[in-house]
Parts: sequence; structure tokens; C-alpha cells
Amino acid sequence: MKNSEIQSLSVEELKEKIASEKEALFKLKFAHAITPIENPMKIKETRRIIAKLSGALRSKELSN
Repeated sequence: MKNSEIQSLSVEELKEKIASEKEALFKLKFAHAITPIENPMKIKETRRIIAKLSGALRSKELSN
């Protein structure tokens, strides 16, 4: 997800995206614990997306 896409989202959309990405991260970790997934870098990528979304959400909350 690009920064320009993240900046164009509203606060509510950011909260929804964060929730869905956290759910996806939980599922990835669970699947990886049972049997190793093909691309374990997907876990790292998902964590980074959550961090980007959280940072954008915080900056929007502070600017309002």
C-alpha cells in the first residue's frame, strides 16, 4: 500500500483497514505456527502496513 493511498483515506477507513490487517496478521501467524507458510516475509510486510496505517491515523487525529 502506497503512502499516497494511505493519506487519501479518512479516519474511519484507516481504523477499518487497521482492524482488517490485524486480523490478517493473526491468521498468518496462526497458519505459520501450524505449518510453515510459503512466504514468511508476508508477516513482516503485514506488520509494516499496520505501522504505516497507525502512523497515518495518529497524524490525522493530531491535525484535527
